[in-house]
Amino acid sequence: MALLPKSLSRVIESFERLPGVGPKSAQRLAFYLLHVPQEDLDQFASSLENLKRNTVLCSICKNVTERDPCVVCGNPNRDTRTVCVVEQPTDVLSIEKTGKFHGVYHVLHGSIDPLNNIGPDEIYIADLLKRIKDAHYPVEEVIVATNPNMEGEATAMYIQKQIDRLAEQNGSVIKVTRLAHGLPVGADIEYADEVTLSRALEGRTAY
Repeated sequence: MALLPKSLSRVIESFERLPGVGPKSAQRLAFYLLHVPQEDLDQFASSLENLKRNTVLCSICKNVTERDPCVVCGNPNRDTRTVCVVEQPTDVLSIEKTGKFHGVYHVLHGSIDPLNNIGPDEIYIADLLKRIKDAHYPVEEVIVATNPNMEGEATAMYIQKQIDRLAEQNGSVIKVTRLAHGLPVGADIEYADEVTLSRALEGRTAY
């Protein structure tokens, strides 16, 4: 890095902090930006600068949005009796592409991962339970669409137990289902295609 200008080195170091970007990829990205017209570079910088300023979390589902509530929660045609719980906002985008789901979402922004000191309190599980408890129209089904890996399964089991306890306290019946066919173990929902996700939604099973 000593042979590089400080401004270039700082950009490379910034790219290296991004998930999935190694040192070589970071260098390629930084050198690529050197050849981008200044006008495009300024626009890119402005977009980054406004990324957090112009976005908020939906107060209902915790998805990233420009306005609160988000377009899904603010849509009166969505079925609020069915809630699909996902780990990340990108999972919402993937499921919406299928056109098969007409309920609403709840974004956890992570999964339970004891090895990285992420417990239930570090993600939006408590908000999900409060949302179910205070729902104007009773929630009939919660689809747990966490990723089919160890962390996702642990999160799903925890949510199922909490919802069962909540339903018992309220004397209600809430069906908890899990995405099934089509999603291989260890795969992320974000990278699944529309057909795979459609089959997984249609083939969901009860606990």
